Amino acid sequence: MSNRVVHFEIHAADPQRAMDFYKSVFGWEFPKWMETPPYWGVMTAEEGSQELGINGGLMNRMGAGPADGAAVNAFVCTVQVDDYDPVHERIIAAGGTVALPKQAIPGMAWQGYYKDTEGNIFGVHHPDLEAR
Repeated sequence: MSNRVVHFEIHAADPQRAMDFYKSVFGWEFPKWMETPPYWGVMTAEEGSQELGINGGLMNRMGAGPADGAAVNAFVCTVQVDDYDPVHERIIAAGGTVALPKQAIPGMAWQGYYKDTEGNIFGVHHPDLEAR
């Protein structure tokens, strides 16, 4: 047993809206895995890719969404990107909002946090040794 995270889930009041958001921002694919209850895979890389990372699932939210201004109360997934600013622009264009603005992790990376169209928080991480 390796004790590694191997799957994540996105809960959505409107699954199609969430799928449209993540597809337009990151290019993820969403094959339907189950009809009842409806459940879609979240494929973050092409099948057979050796790129590090995990795939996940997307499902209907079973209760109220996170309240604006509330503290994070779940695991937050962070997506590594090659160039922060274009991803920021795609997030905003797709209906996402800034939760915590881009900031430098000195000598390591640029990091920021966003809310998707369903109110879920996720991080964006751009490795950059020159970040200050």
